[in-house]
Amino acid sequence: MSPRFPGNGTRRGESLLTMIRIWVNGAEILVEPGSSVAAALLSNGVAVFRHSVTGEPRAALCGMGVCFECLVQIDGDLQVRSCQVAVREGMRVTT
Repeated sequence: MSPRFPGNGTRRGESLLTMIRIWVNGAEILVEPGSSVAAALLSNGVAVFRHSVTGEPRAALCGMGVCFECLVQIDGDLQVRSCQVAVREGMRVTT
């Protein structure tokens, strides 16, 4: 598997035509079809998904929906586990 280029979610030789376009905090990014939202965020440099009630930064931890650390807003739905949702064209994610 080829390494990803930082910041654009694409792999070497991968066509941008096969990528899915989503918006994260108002910024457009291209991600690989079939990726989880958590994987898309992490591969595009988003290191903090939310903050705890005490202000601590949180992001994906377990990757299987158990820890609830990866909660984000997706298309207006609050507190969605980003590791459990596949990206889809036009999705809007707020961290």
